Amino acid sequence: MGANSSSISELPENEYLKKLAGAEPISENDPFWNQLLSFSFTTPTNSADLKLLEEATISVCKSLVEKNPRTGNLGSLVKVFLSRTKELKISAECQNHLFIWQAHNALFIICCLLKVFISRMSEEELQLHFTYEDKAPGSYGTECEDLIEELLCCLIQLIVEIPLLDITYSISLEAVTTLIVFLSCQLFHKEILRESIIHKYLMHGRCVPYTSRLVKTLLYNFIRQERSPPPGTHVFQQQTDGGGLLYGIASGVATGLWTVFTLGGVGSKASPQLERCSPLANQSLLLLLVLANLTDAPDTPNPYRQAIMSFKNTQDSTAFSSSNPHAFQINFNSLYTALCEQQKSDQATLLLYTLLHQNSNVRTYVLARTDIENLVLPILEILYHVEERNSHHVYMALIILLILTEDDGFNRSIHEVILKNITWYAERILTEISLGSLLILVVIRTIQYNMTRTRDKYLHTNCLAALANMSAQFRSLHQYAAQRIISLFSLLSKKHNKVLEQATQSLRGSIGSTDSPLPDYAQDLNVIEEVIRMMLEIINSCLTNSLHHNPNLVYALLYKRDLFEQFRTHPSFQDIMQNIDLVISFFSSRLEQAGAELSVERVLEIIKQGAVALPKDRLRNASKIPAKQRVLVM
Repeated sequence: MGANSSSISELPENEYLKKLAGAEPISENDPFWNQLLSFSFTTPTNSADLKLLEEATISVCKSLVEKNPRTGNLGSLVKVFLSRTKELKISAECQNHLFIWQAHNALFIICCLLKVFISRMSEEELQLHFTYEDKAPGSYGTECEDLIEELLCCLIQLIVEIPLLDITYSISLEAVTTLIVFLSCQLFHKEILRESIIHKYLMHGRCVPYTSRLVKTLLYNFIRQERSPPPGTHVFQQQTDGGGLLYGIASGVATGLWTVFTLGGVGSKASPQLERCSPLANQSLLLLLVLANLTDAPDTPNPYRQAIMSFKNTQDSTAFSSSNPHAFQINFNSLYTALCEQQKSDQATLLLYTLLHQNSNVRTYVLARTDIENLVLPILEILYHVEERNSHHVYMALIILLILTEDDGFNRSIHEVILKNITWYAERILTEISLGSLLILVVIRTIQYNMTRTRDKYLHTNCLAALANMSAQFRSLHQYAAQRIISLFSLLSKKHNKVLEQATQSLRGSIGSTDSPLPDYAQDLNVIEEVIRMMLEIINSCLTNSLHHNPNLVYALLYKRDLFEQFRTHPSFQDIMQNIDLVISFFSSRLEQAGAELSVERVLEIIKQGAVALPKDRLRNASKIPAKQRVLVM
């Protein structure tokens, strides 16, 4: 590179890059490094430019892969970077732009090279490339065997110790992305890496003492959402607010790792606006999730996961457990605010799921919040726009609801929160509705979407489990929510009748014919009946536990009473239908006594009076819904 290189097209012929990748060894004390690292670069701002960059530098990278065993120039470059980082903190305090600029450029080149090396060789080969020196061809020095560990430890120290200023923003960002690139070895292995060299360095030895500080720093980077400094404040020429060239290069790697996280599916990236606002926050979150999901070592649990599972609120004065050396404290109020604001990206949703599922301190704090709607509404929006989200984002949002609905206090409080003018709900104008009723509407809509589009039994089961968790605590259901519950049952009933008719016709047509196998209608019927039973249990649970709180549900039940006739004598539903049949008969009788031509208001008044008059002991608790549905962990 050097001072003369300022565009991608010039890179293949750059004399400094050619020398770095050439056959001549370069000492770490050679003045060449000052020349190589004194470059400014116009940053690519789109995928086309990034591809051009990779194509322009691939010949240099290939040459270095071939020549490095003889020259050891990769190791020399790493040592140059390590030597310059020793005084990086002082340089930041003294506003030494030149020193930070060159250290940044050295890390930039290392990361670009690493991306190519990791994609082309095993970890064992990569480790050898860090040990080669200027000796006989193919030889390497034993005293340099831990250069990778030293680099990893240096990157972690840089992240946790260097103050985040305008002049250090880019090098902090690129330290984070370099760690992501190091961990990208998993992308090139079909099986889970259980004996990774990089993982070993991060989970043992010199890196481990920094575990809690690293996790805490990455969390605070996510919380603070620090924007990339404007042009002119960077330590090198910057033409865009995209966050630096290395961010662009490494974002492809981060996206690949995100695909691994989402179980092999296509992960949706954060919106370009979010990434431009705070590339450091976005990359820090990705690194945090990668670290949290590293496989436990045979003899040691993942220390980063331990730190995430055990950190506490800064206002919590209880002593830390001696069994967990990685615990720390963080401001839960700031974390909660950031989680509420960032749910548009599936990586932020995964962080929320991880914390709720694995950190009891966070879960207790969230459930105690009096503004829980700030967290629940973004999750409901994810489910509402199910057709625009990848399936894993939808699953995570749903599992979060399952975790929350395990708590009776949550199930009660959401019906006390009144919302006004939910603009993103398009099916009906909702000028005023409780958070609980809105949650029911969105979950039912997700079920109906799944029935007609994806037909995913996993999604069905978890949606119904969330409703079942809430059903005993249903309070003052909005009339539209009550209608949708019965409408969903109507849809299931029609589907049941259709499959039953198809099975009957198929059986008649097959009499006397053995040429073709019969479709497995029995299995389809079993699945539908299982879902119908769960819907009946949800309705029954509400009637048994909170009948007098839900006149709108009783009204909807009476309005569609004919739907339930066919299930009274069905052997699979007889027990669960007893309460529903009792409620329908009891209130139908009172309405008949009141006369014909009753207004909606009069019907509701009669229902409210009847709910008080109906002896509670007449409703048997026939539901088989467990105390709380088990959360299905992804």
